Amino acid sequence: MTEAETETAAEAETAGEAATVPFRFFGLTVVRTRRLSTSMLRVTFGGEDLRAFASGGRDQSLSLFLPHPGQPEPALPPETAPDWFATYRALPDDVRAVMRSYTLREQRRAADGAGADEIDIDFALHDDGGPACRWAARASAGDRVVILGPAVEDNTAVRFRPPEDTGWVLMWADETALPAAAAALEWLPAGTRAKVWIEVQHADDRLELTTAADADITWLVRDENAPCALDAVRAVPDAELPEGTPYAWIAGESSSVRALRRHLVQERKFDRKRVTFVGYWRRGLSEEQLRERVEEEDA
Repeated sequence: MTEAETETAAEAETAGEAATVPFRFFGLTVVRTRRLSTSMLRVTFGGEDLRAFASGGRDQSLSLFLPHPGQPEPALPPETAPDWFATYRALPDDVRAVMRSYTLREQRRAADGAGADEIDIDFALHDDGGPACRWAARASAGDRVVILGPAVEDNTAVRFRPPEDTGWVLMWADETALPAAAAALEWLPAGTRAKVWIEVQHADDRLELTTAADADITWLVRDENAPCALDAVRAVPDAELPEGTPYAWIAGESSSVRALRRHLVQERKFDRKRVTFVGYWRRGLSEEQLRERVEEEDA
């Protein structure tokens, strides 16, 4: 979910418009964590609020609010506060909950009332990561968070939407978009032809992916001197790509996403309306600097 979507959803929620806006706040607790690879950590959340949570799957995004070290829970204004987002932004920097956008990796409903609903969020960890990365690395059972997420499955925070006449799917993701790519591959119907590139740092970041699609998946491992995203995709001749009308989904580092989109639209002649592109982060900028840059561009 973009910051603009977060602000709109928060304002509508506090204005009593939850019936018409598909996002709401959910208070959750950490159930467990599991290290998936050198770079990837899965955090599983639970809570009674999840009964009303309704993911659209694929690259479903949400806003995650995290506490600062030493805080028992995220510091947020009451949901009923007028102009909620402005009130939230007015809180001191060292008090205001850290807000980050993440992809939902999986939602599990309790079967026949047994057990409890759960959701998974996968975090890409880096030595120079920001506050969300640091929070995930030390997360433990019982830690409390808040998310602003979907209450209906068909919501605007799902971007992976191949048109009905799609003949085949092209995908590229780096490790930050790997959870979204994995979920999208699981969603693709059986027999769907897909050409997929996934860029990661370490060899053990090649996670096992499940899909019923006819997917050709290439892992680009930077530790193994793999080519960059653009070079890897550009090296494939048109004759080796599936036939039919393509749909492309590319997500990850912003400059790589932009370069790939230009290549697909200008060189491969993809219809630009059939290319979904999402910049999850920007090389050379910290999380805070990126948010400041985005806010300046939005203004």
